[in-house]
Amino acid sequence: MTLRTGHIGLNVTDLDRSLAFYREILGFALIGEGKEEGRRYAFLGDGEKLVLTLWQQAEGAYAPDRAGLHHLAFEADSVERVEEYERALRSYGADFAYEGVVAHSEGAASGGIFFHDPDGTRLEISVPSGAEGAPAPVESAPTCGFF
Repeated sequence: MTLRTGHIGLNVTDLDRSLAFYREILGFALIGEGKEEGRRYAFLGDGEKLVLTLWQQAEGAYAPDRAGLHHLAFEADSVERVEEYERALRSYGADFAYEGVVAHSEGAASGGIFFHDPDGTRLEISVPSGAEGAPAPVESAPTCGFF
């Protein structure tokens, strides 16, 4: 397979609010933006590479019962870094699906935190290892599947 994920585009209801969340809480850098009324957007990344585009086009919150994006997952360097994000998100008042770092499945080394952005979009920050011993809140399916 030769395809890789290039970037993710999310519709948001309030670009300013979402920019604050993704920049100040999650640490994305603003790469570029459109400020024309009715056509506002922002390109976010790691300073060099585009990762996420926010489009102010939504009129309502994210709806998990509709076809489309299930959740957006970011990978951190360590479980300690995931815990740092968790503290920042809790200070912000983010809505979490589970308490603390949880395993992706029973006995898995991978795991992370599961939460929602200001529009309710389901987000995950995880690590491929380091979550050994963390609880798996769902036994019959991957943790990221139903939150």
